[in-house]
Amino acid sequence: MTTHPGARALRATPEGLLWEPSERWVRGRKGDITVVDSRRPVLVWEPGLPVPQYAFPREDVRTDLLRPAEKPRTGLHTGSRVFYDLVADGEVRPNAAWVFPAEDLAGHIAFEWFLRPDRGLDHWYEEDEEVFVHPRDPHSRVDALPSRRHVVVEIDGTVVADTREPVVLFETSLPPRYYLPPQDVRLELFEPTDHSSRCPYKGTACYWSYRGEAEVPPNVLWSYPDPLPSVAVIKDRLAFYNEVVDLVVDGERLHRPQTPFSAALGR
Repeated sequence: MTTHPGARALRATPEGLLWEPSERWVRGRKGDITVVDSRRPVLVWEPGLPVPQYAFPREDVRTDLLRPAEKPRTGLHTGSRVFYDLVADGEVRPNAAWVFPAEDLAGHIAFEWFLRPDRGLDHWYEEDEEVFVHPRDPHSRVDALPSRRHVVVEIDGTVVADTREPVVLFETSLPPRYYLPPQDVRLELFEPTDHSSRCPYKGTACYWSYRGEAEVPPNVLWSYPDPLPSVAVIKDRLAFYNEVVDLVVDGERLHRPQTPFSAALGR
């Protein structure tokens, strides 16, 4: 199949997988050992998973570090039955890699990423930039745009932030997030926590919890002190989960959205 360089080349398999070639140079490391080094990976979307994974041509993988899994985790990864334990640096990581059952991907090996650190590799790189949590989706966008919208944030009727200088972050499949100047947030109503999270598009976030008695989950407020260059404009700004606070934007009270974070926030 011939396509022009900008065309989407998503292909479907009978097993329900979607996949497409990538031209990114991707490397995965366990400690100081490079386990994967590929300039021709493929991105694979499994049914029910919103983010992609990489699979790599077998010849781009240190297969000498893999052995058939002692206890294969069958039932995962769309019916995959071939799993490998990774043996490197004197450590065994069970079920670190697998082969998708699709004929199209038979010559490729996939690896666990950071959501399962006990089985995955330690570091992943796209070109020379380290990537966290999961591969970036080439069909998703993250745009951080300075704005003059008037944004008011309330928790249980208490105004906790009020600004006319937000940065609005638009991310595919998520509601807009409003990143506010610190001076426009009542930080005395919050306390910092030890919680942190990583995002492949934004970087590493730190969090605050509300000090009041309102029924609001912990870690409701966050910031990126050292964001990735593509969203540098949000540096040190503060954002709230739209799912559990009340936002009034230009005088209009917004509905609380349902997102992939809603269930976890509810707990």
